[in-house]
Amino acid sequence: MYLKEIKTIFRNELHGLYPRDEVDSFFYLFMEHYLGLERFGLVLQPNLVVSKKEEQPFFEGLARLKKEEPIQYVLGEAYFMELKFRVNPNVLIPRPETEELVGWIIEEIGNRNSAIRILDIGTGSGAIAIALAKSLPNVTILGLDVSNKALEVARKNAELNKAEVKFIHADILDVNLELEFEFDCIVSNPPYVREMEKKGMGNNVKNYEPEAALFVSDVDPLKFYKAISAFSLRHLRPKGSLFFEVNQYLSKETEDVLVNNHFDELELRKDIFGNFRMLKGTKP
Repeated sequence: MYLKEIKTIFRNELHGLYPRDEVDSFFYLFMEHYLGLERFGLVLQPNLVVSKKEEQPFFEGLARLKKEEPIQYVLGEAYFMELKFRVNPNVLIPRPETEELVGWIIEEIGNRNSAIRILDIGTGSGAIAIALAKSLPNVTILGLDVSNKALEVARKNAELNKAEVKFIHADILDVNLELEFEFDCIVSNPPYVREMEKKGMGNNVKNYEPEAALFVSDVDPLKFYKAISAFSLRHLRPKGSLFFEVNQYLSKETEDVLVNNHFDELELRKDIFGNFRMLKGTKP
């Protein structure tokens, strides 16, 4: 079959589910992933023929896209801070907003000459921890998660990116959790989407990404922020920094959690879309 014919099939089969530009983007990602061809490869070889074996993953992936499965899970990879990460339904897909949080941390502590110890709580795929390990000198990074399956992915990603990160299996909601270290910085992108907000989310998110990493009850939506703030008071060094990604609809309430835990120098920041999505506090 001609490769250009497969592109036409993608457009026809996915019409109405995704915008045409996005469908084309899916096709080109498949082309690069499975054939090793850049986007312009089809322009240079308009009559390129692919074998039955080569076309098979295109049609298998197309069937998954028709069910609104995220392209990152279909291909098994995503990019974050220009690094490649393995992803599957055991971990969240890294997002651009989280890159801004990582950028803020690098901006704040990247110029320190002394050794730095950082803890990433709810590390998932390891994206935050690994990106920081690759960007900061003199840094020791630990990634903590309650999911062993997520930690398997994170360890593979650290190996893939040649990053030195130690991963720990633990539950941050365990009030008796103690670590032997003090940290200069603690960062977390915990579950924060309320059940009431599910209806406004796309099927590609709510039907495929891990619920435990996304959703919290409407009754106590800030339970992770409360637990992490209390933990951080015990495990941050004096003047250590706590960074959160937050729910834009609960940004002020999340800031109040830090106030109630006596954090200083509070700062809320907006993301590229103009929403308050990042929060920083300093231990007294």
